Amino acid sequence: MRPSLLPGCFLLGLILACGCSTDKPAAPSLTSANASSAEPSAAKSIDSVELALNWLPEAEHGGFYAADVHGLFAERQLKVKIVPGGPGVPVIKNVASGKVTFGVTNADQVLLENAQEADVVAIFAPIQQSPRCIMVHKKSGITKFEDLKDMTLMIKANQTFLGYLRKKLPLPNVKIVDNAGSVGPFLQDERVGQQAYVFSEPFLVQQQGAEPVNLMLSDIGFNVYTSVLITRAEVIEKQPDLVRRMVAACQFGWRKYLDEPEQTNEHIHSLNKEMGLEILAFGVRALKPLCEPNLGEMTLERWQTLAEQLVEAGALKPGAVNPAKAFDASFLK
Repeated sequence: MRPSLLPGCFLLGLILACGCSTDKPAAPSLTSANASSAEPSAAKSIDSVELALNWLPEAEHGGFYAADVHGLFAERQLKVKIVPGGPGVPVIKNVASGKVTFGVTNADQVLLENAQEADVVAIFAPIQQSPRCIMVHKKSGITKFEDLKDMTLMIKANQTFLGYLRKKLPLPNVKIVDNAGSVGPFLQDERVGQQAYVFSEPFLVQQQGAEPVNLMLSDIGFNVYTSVLITRAEVIEKQPDLVRRMVAACQFGWRKYLDEPEQTNEHIHSLNKEMGLEILAFGVRALKPLCEPNLGEMTLERWQTLAEQLVEAGALKPGAVNPAKAFDASFLK
């Protein structure tokens, strides 16, 4: 329910109707009790936009779907069509070309595409700590990255963290093979490790009786903002109110999802039957500590560190990007 409008707000409405501008009221605090409350908006018409995901619907997109399910987009005069992604879908290129207004990707991909002159800017980072991990068997005795030896690791060759691992770790007698996405080889061999997201693959192997240990990449400093919301710099410049409303809706949506995920998980399951309610519940429990306490925030230091790591890993040329232009945190309340 919207908060009742005081006389002062009525006067503000008259001023706005005459074409004058003023600052927006401060957003309410992000608690589960008021996460569905919307800020008053000066917009008179509905803005229809598309939000392109970087994968099929799952827990890592939960807050965006929660903003839709709980009417947080609509409360801000937004009609948002969430477009699922999948293998090979060029989300960043589609945003940069203007095919879609907003997209979801990871921070390393923003920098890599910026280096190719893609006009995209990160405006909201819900997952603060990277959920990326190397999943190993508990029975292997591996408890830290330095223990990775005499084994096989399944990692896709295009993963930026692979170059970083090779630079930082000795990896004696470690064979790197392509990760086809199945946990089958992992389950069959205790000397096999696999790239994973902590909210997904560990659940799958536990269901098959395995005991995984998750070596978090953030523990060795490779800490990529994940599921970041992006748009074009041109949109930020020409339609800042649209961006502000979109960020606000997503911010409240993620808070709602982390606190009360059940209804949103039902919706995600209806869109992607492979995501059962049990794995979605597991996923949000795993994601919550990775999102808090600084939900959505981004810092220049983190972006600069990531750029330096990508250079070290051989994924970027020195000076190829300006990290300060890769993100804009000014819309976060």
